[in-house]
Amino acid sequence: MATLKPEEAQLFLEPNYAVASTVRADGCPQQTVVWVDYDGEDVLFNTAEGRYKPQYIRQSGRAGLHVTHPEDPYRWVSVAGPAELTHEGADEHIDKLAKKYLGADSYPYRREGEQRVIVRIKPEHVNSAGIG
Repeated sequence: MATLKPEEAQLFLEPNYAVASTVRADGCPQQTVVWVDYDGEDVLFNTAEGRYKPQYIRQSGRAGLHVTHPEDPYRWVSVAGPAELTHEGADEHIDKLAKKYLGADSYPYRREGEQRVIVRIKPEHVNSAGIG
């Protein structure tokens, strides 16, 4: 597995938006803008059951994230690799991200009965530009 440099990791720790990429069954990419996080080893995003991202990750076992600095689009980090899904701690994680991105104590867009999922990507491929 690859390791993110501190300058690369910082883009995932700041409230920058990222694009999550998964692969549809027909091989075509599926991409979505997401909130991101970094735990010192893996890059993470949060989604919900019933959406395409968990479905496609279960099929392929892989995902990617691309985060761009908001003031300099030529400063970016792209990570791809094996992805794991977990429900454990997912509600608390989406609340943490809501605080980071919205300044809210809890995620305001939660739907009744929604089951949140943390997607944990192990950095196998890391590419970046304008870092360091």
